[in-house]
Amino acid sequence: MKYRTLGRTGIKVSPYCLGAMMFGALGNPDHEDSVRIIHKALDAGINFVDTADAYSRGESEEIVGKALKGRRDDVVLATKAHLPMGEDPNQQGNSRRWLTRALDDSLRRLGTDHVDLFQIHRPAPDTDVEETLSALTDMMRAGKVRAIGTSSFPASDIVEAQWVAERRGLERFRTEQPTYSILNRGVEREVLPVCERYGMGALVYSPLAGGLLTGRYRKGQRNDTHRAGFGFKHLSDERRLDAVEQLIPVAVEAGMSLTHLATAFAIAHPGVTSAIIGPRTMDHLDDLVAGADIGLSDEILDRIDAVVAPGTDVGTLDMAYAPPAVGQAHLRRRRAEERTAA
Repeated sequence: MKYRTLGRTGIKVSPYCLGAMMFGALGNPDHEDSVRIIHKALDAGINFVDTADAYSRGESEEIVGKALKGRRDDVVLATKAHLPMGEDPNQQGNSRRWLTRALDDSLRRLGTDHVDLFQIHRPAPDTDVEETLSALTDMMRAGKVRAIGTSSFPASDIVEAQWVAERRGLERFRTEQPTYSILNRGVEREVLPVCERYGMGALVYSPLAGGLLTGRYRKGQRNDTHRAGFGFKHLSDERRLDAVEQLIPVAVEAGMSLTHLATAFAIAHPGVTSAIIGPRTMDHLDDLVAGADIGLSDEILDRIDAVVAPGTDVGTLDMAYAPPAVGQAHLRRRRAEERTAA
């Protein structure tokens, strides 16, 4: 396994990052089996593990903690906070009040005294970014965190945070975790270039487009996979399925599986440090790791560009972040009596 530098942190990480979202009630509830999967990934040379407090309400972190006993120093460990962890409205978000508690809870579940990367899982428009950065800076100075990052932040929010950090003398975000795949290339326009400009590492999630780029979801076919059981709309989006049908022959003619085509595509972008792979079973992991030595030629990348143009999205993931102005109609519509020009 080759290693890349995570932004300008000096931390070396594998191009594949083991995502732990599928370990626990959400995916694989068998702790021992999940631990074996993690160990096999580490043995294959993957030294980067990403989890979050919200994954199966802390269960994922507990499993990762079990797996890393005796191996913690060999792993670059990342977790996240922001999503709700209880009914209390203050058990979520990006406030100092919550992030301080969330980190301590994560450290307890992970069985460690520090994480290498602590990420803000989503933006919080109701919280001043200076409040968030100030809290994260104190965590780093306390030795509980080595680097800080964001997830699903728009380019404008990333730039604002960089400026606030510089002007206030605070630690700055060193990484961003956006969704990125052949079907979702919108971040090529601004997010990835901004990350490169500020020396931020990008660990991209869902390189398989939420399962669509495994080849298991085909147009006109019913599928009873684990993910299908969650009712994700992106798995039946006709536009996305049409693109998949065009990508399958590209993979076949290149002599590789669609899964390997997708993961190789994700790590080919110069702004991407690692692609997060999220196996639920040992077979999933074996299949993903088998494509680690595959690199895409310019010809293949050109053919992919012909199917999905650079910088464009074919539909969206159900789990993708929607800015308030997109998700809340009143932020993009004037009052009825103010909508006319005369």
